[in-house]
Amino acid sequence: MCTGCVEKEYPDRGNTCLESGSFLLNYVGCAECNKRDFVLITNRSQEEEDGEEIITYDHICTNCHHVVARHEYTFSVVDDYQEYTMLCMLCGKAEDLISILPDDPRQMAPLF
Repeated sequence: MCTGCVEKEYPDRGNTCLESGSFLLNYVGCAECNKRDFVLITNRSQEEEDGEEIITYDHICTNCHHVVARHEYTFSVVDDYQEYTMLCMLCGKAEDLISILPDDPRQMAPLF
């Protein structure tokens, strides 16, 4: 992973968790070849471990294949919620929690 290729390391992305793709606004260009182009996704793997889905891949420079960052995305169901996480030097860090119920109990107004 290369700190010279990104504007900010692990930017806070709130609840935006990317299963695929790249956050190009944070990409300043390749520190190896000094070109700013798209980044490729390689070495993508998907595995399931204890009910948790884990997707990992590398962001690499289109021109010289320099590794810009390693991306990790996880998904799991805990109780009545779907949990998503993302950790990547380029795309950032994020967490999201979504209810699997029709009405999210966290957003219900108290009756009294």
